[in-house]
Amino acid sequence: MIVRAYRPGDAQAVIDVIVPIQREEFGVSITAEDQPDLADIPGWYQTGAGQFWLAERDGLAVGTIALKDIGDGAVALRKMFVRPEGRGPAGAASALLATALEHARAHGVRQIWLGTTDRFLAAHRFYEKNGFAQVEADDLPAAFPRMAVDTRFYRLRL
Repeated sequence: MIVRAYRPGDAQAVIDVIVPIQREEFGVSITAEDQPDLADIPGWYQTGAGQFWLAERDGLAVGTIALKDIGDGAVALRKMFVRPEGRGPAGAASALLATALEHARAHGVRQIWLGTTDRFLAAHRFYEKNGFAQVEADDLPAAFPRMAVDTRFYRLRL
């Protein structure tokens, strides 16, 4: 398993990880076109303290995670998705999060915020196990890029 930064030519691999999980596994009626950030990953995520990573196993993208710089020492954790073959003992989720946290600390980030849906129960357990605390939507910073499907929110203080 390797975790590496997004680079030109990765767009389809990212879509192939994210959209099937959203649509088929969790029944979220969404397309790649509904997610403009996927059309401009460098412009959306790879600025300031932000970054976008892929986890690969045997040359196949099995997971993604992103940090979006939202200013004032804060980032939004976005696009954390792991294919079934990268879950569990394969460790893609832990490797992705560890990479993102290391990057955040190295860039002076003090808070990481995230939004997810009520349907992603395993994700809730994963975030909580890794020190994220649930917060109310009213607690989110004004710059937080809230998605329409976000119904549950977390914060991690670094």
